Amino acid sequence: MTAVVPKASSPRSGAVGDDGTIAADALTVARTWHPWRWVIGAATLVLVAQFVHGLATNAGWDWGTFAQYFTAKSVMAALWLTIQLTFWGTLIGFALGIALAAARLSHNPMLQVISWFYVWAFRSIPLIVQLLFWFNIAYLYPSLSVGVPFGPAFFTVDVNGVISGSTAAIIGLALHQAAYSAEIVRAGIISVDQGQLEAAAALGIPKRREFFKIVLPQAMRGILPNAANEVISLFKGTSIVSVMAIAELFYQVQVIYGRSGRVVPLLMVATVWYIVLTSLLSIVQFYVERHYARGALRTIPLTPVQKLRKRLATLPLSPRGATR
Repeated sequence: MTAVVPKASSPRSGAVGDDGTIAADALTVARTWHPWRWVIGAATLVLVAQFVHGLATNAGWDWGTFAQYFTAKSVMAALWLTIQLTFWGTLIGFALGIALAAARLSHNPMLQVISWFYVWAFRSIPLIVQLLFWFNIAYLYPSLSVGVPFGPAFFTVDVNGVISGSTAAIIGLALHQAAYSAEIVRAGIISVDQGQLEAAAALGIPKRREFFKIVLPQAMRGILPNAANEVISLFKGTSIVSVMAIAELFYQVQVIYGRSGRVVPLLMVATVWYIVLTSLLSIVQFYVERHYARGALRTIPLTPVQKLRKRLATLPLSPRGATR
């Protein structure tokens, strides 16, 4: 709330009307004072300063060891494996999730039941249980055969030769991700106003064009934030793969500090890499959401660079060539 107060100086000629009122351009708008905002802001700055001081002065963080292993060859190889697990888990998971969402929204009752049961089952089972199950799948099925059901097999493959540790991790992550992706995609599609679909049908727009030109652009605005959060969660969730002795980032850090005893700096190595890549994913999310916000908002959100330029443009800078 703002308060309008008259200027201290007398109003200029013509500012006061015949009835004694003051013209609007003769008034100044004073901002309402919010003291608690300043108190909370100051307290937050104090806490942040104390935390930064502890990072800089506490010898327990051991920043020398951190710098030594941050870009070590073994850590970078583990980081690359983590990125691969995230990529394939996301790609396969969302592809399968889109198919499950389409099945759930179809008019085929069999497909609806299968999709519902899949989502229910894989959301109910913890991810670590699924990963360990796929890692030990050879105990149940030492070999897989393709052929006629209850009849002769055309060819047989050894499960241990086909499903390695990394493959089992990708399968577990992808199947787990598909259950959540299906619900995200389905929720985005059904969020589109049914009136628009009825209008498209009344205009005779083909179903394919209706979906890609009307439904999908609007559904993406609801799908993208949740989908990006799922990708970030999957990236951090790859650390669970360490229980399968797969040399991703967290497992490799555990191996190193198990040998050197430098637990805290090695944990910080993993933490900083998770923060860096999560921040990059968040930047991509911002620009993709900004792209799909066109047409929904009167003005699309400014990028950080645009906000900085706008803020600098409002600063009272001296004109060029001015001297004191």
